[in-house]
Amino acid sequence: MKLTAKQTKALEFLEDGITTEVYYGGAAGGGKSYFGSYWILKSAFKYPETRWLMGRSELKNLKKTTLNSFFEVCKAQGLKAGEHYKYNEQSSIISLPNGSQIILADLFAYPADPEFDSLGSLEITGGFIDEAPQITDKAKNILKSRIRYKLDQFGLIPKLLMCGNPSKNWAYYDFYQPDRQGTLRPDRQFIQALVTDNPYISPHYIESLKGLDKNSRERLLNGNWEYDDDPAALMSYDKILDCFTNNFDSLRGDRYITVDVARFGSDKTVIGLWDGWKVKLMPFKGYSVKETAKEVLRQQVLYNIPLSRVIADEDGVGGGVVDITGCKGFVNNSRPLPNPITKQDENYANLKSQCYFRLAERINKAGLFIDCDDIEIKRQVIQELEQVKQYNMDKDGKRTVLPKDKVKDILGRSPDFADTLMMREWFELKPQVNWSANDFV
Repeated sequence: MKLTAKQTKALEFLEDGITTEVYYGGAAGGGKSYFGSYWILKSAFKYPETRWLMGRSELKNLKKTTLNSFFEVCKAQGLKAGEHYKYNEQSSIISLPNGSQIILADLFAYPADPEFDSLGSLEITGGFIDEAPQITDKAKNILKSRIRYKLDQFGLIPKLLMCGNPSKNWAYYDFYQPDRQGTLRPDRQFIQALVTDNPYISPHYIESLKGLDKNSRERLLNGNWEYDDDPAALMSYDKILDCFTNNFDSLRGDRYITVDVARFGSDKTVIGLWDGWKVKLMPFKGYSVKETAKEVLRQQVLYNIPLSRVIADEDGVGGGVVDITGCKGFVNNSRPLPNPITKQDENYANLKSQCYFRLAERINKAGLFIDCDDIEIKRQVIQELEQVKQYNMDKDGKRTVLPKDKVKDILGRSPDFADTLMMREWFELKPQVNWSANDFV
């Protein structure tokens, strides 16, 4: 079977003595499923009585798509069903004459099975995950921990092949970004394979990709990882980038301070200094509650901001900052506030969701400027705002955003910067009274 240059390179990594994880793909039409099926089949035939796994987020989709690629590979190799391999649809196992097995697996993170006990005590020799960004990082890591079957017998090391299109999750942070920055771990390899790298693809397919919307075209045709096609996202990537250039005088106004207080050692306390809808973000790591409160009061006096225009998250340790400073307290899971114009209740699960939806609308309308020259802070802000997404509708149909714990699973940290920005909307929902001397006459 003829492999592309990119596929050949990936195969070299999968057969060396160093690489344990290979991410292949990063666009549509790069031959991802085809290559993954080829490697699994080749390995299963090469090493008798071994076990290999082909997984995807949902087994039904694997059988509809990836499995068809597997059968195409078999046909290209001159292999016949029933003679050179047997597929048991009920057990989802492909058996080879040499005693090897290829197991088809569902890798969806079901709430009832957070530790993937469904895999049981399964031990495998190697694994291939198709459309890998659709599964969680935890699922990937658990699967990798199961790669230990007969490795020593054949002098092998664990090998996990992952294929998929660009996505802003663990695949981006663990493979694409480190590869781009030259910091990729020695045991990991990333191979960007575009449709133009595949000489066997139909030109009609390329033309169809050119006709997609900008977001999808950037991801699937150009392999641009900075774009996310998640329909649940509340703001576009381009509008988030605009936040750093929307330096409009019209955004100036009353001054405010918002504070997201760190709860854990890896989290940061972030203080936002606001001039209307222009903000400077100040991160502090390792600050105690007293130190944070002291810094908030210092900034409040320095910029002549009344305490009535200072707010800190009141959940957890943040309550101590509220107590010490006397500022307003933001309770994430409290009831949403009435619309300040209509005075009517709004259909949100909680105050945090209400403020994030409002912030997203503001960003999409170029209503926020983030004054930031620090490249790392800018990068983290972008990452966090991209994870502001609508989450499952509850039984009452109330709108809610992706919970913090799930965002932390994706980013590997708390969205401290985004939460600091979000709290600014509280002052729009609870407008402050501006007193003048005439009010006392």
